[in-house]
Amino acid sequence: MNIEVQDTAAAARTLRASTRSGRTLRTPCFAPVATGGALKGVLTTDLPDHAFDLLLSNTYHLLLRPGLDVIESLGGLHRILDWDGAILTDSGGFQVFSLSGTRTIDNEGVSFRNHIDGGLLRMTPESVIDAQERFGSDIAMVLDVCPALPATKAELTHAVDTSLAWARRSAAARTREDMDVFGIVQGGFDTELRQRSALATVELGFDGYAIGGLSVGETAAEMYLGIEATVPFLPEDRLRYLMGVGRPDNIVEAVSRGVDLFDCVLPTRNARNGKLLTRAGFLNIKRAEYRLDDQPVDAECTCPACTRYSRGLLRHLYKSRELNYYHLATLHNLWYMADLMRDIRAAISTGGFDDLRAEVCRRYAETEPV
Repeated sequence: MNIEVQDTAAAARTLRASTRSGRTLRTPCFAPVATGGALKGVLTTDLPDHAFDLLLSNTYHLLLRPGLDVIESLGGLHRILDWDGAILTDSGGFQVFSLSGTRTIDNEGVSFRNHIDGGLLRMTPESVIDAQERFGSDIAMVLDVCPALPATKAELTHAVDTSLAWARRSAAARTREDMDVFGIVQGGFDTELRQRSALATVELGFDGYAIGGLSVGETAAEMYLGIEATVPFLPEDRLRYLMGVGRPDNIVEAVSRGVDLFDCVLPTRNARNGKLLTRAGFLNIKRAEYRLDDQPVDAECTCPACTRYSRGLLRHLYKSRELNYYHLATLHNLWYMADLMRDIRAAISTGGFDDLRAEVCRRYAETEPV
């Protein structure tokens, strides 16, 4: 992956990154999540033109449904998603955390009793790299162990040691020259473990590096400690990816600490649950106060929901469980994220990032949804 630094504001930076496959990422960059090969509620053709450079799908879910054979037969993940931009596939390491009750870990890999029919799914570092190569991914993640937080020192140490062993095997398993592979740093918010994990992972020579093991139960302050304990040990000429973080205030704080890349289900999941993202903070469309409100959700937003419909109508659609609500609300939240990342990049370039960061943090602290 080739990296061109364009602008900086203290640790915050804008980059132009070119993947081995020839696709371009503008950072800071947010990747909407198409977990099983589809965005929930919208099509990729519904997204604003050139707003997103990257989508994320998940290897665990793709292997279960539609399955590797189907993806290959139908022309690969880009064709399934009808997407010309880059695609990052997560390795399934997050499911080691989220499905902890249905999996077992050994030195060779992870065995899952899958959530669809209870069948056995075996994943190893080698099989995960092979699957992502066959998906046609632009960026592949190594298989890792992601423990829930809080965790004991012993649990964090096991996650670091196992993830490093699997990262070595992942690096040796790659065969495609046109796919970037990212290593993942573990360690919770333990500074010593973070440093050890980062230095050892970087030594393996990956194309980019993810800050894993965060957004799994810790406070925002603890998350920021984990970021601060990792970024100084990552090379400046590689992307730094904070996995699974999508709150606007968390994003601007992470950007201020040197993070380039983000993904999260928050915008689409929140939309489906009536929580809309705006320049004034969270807006809970379920509230009775919006029943007769003829204003748009966000007067500065140019998405179809805001330019054509009112808060009152969206509330009605939500309360009636009309499918149109999920489409419009999801589009709005994704539109907001595209605008936020554009504004962050512009603010870094023009010297206004600190003001933007302070405003986003203030707005979202004041409007926490219930």
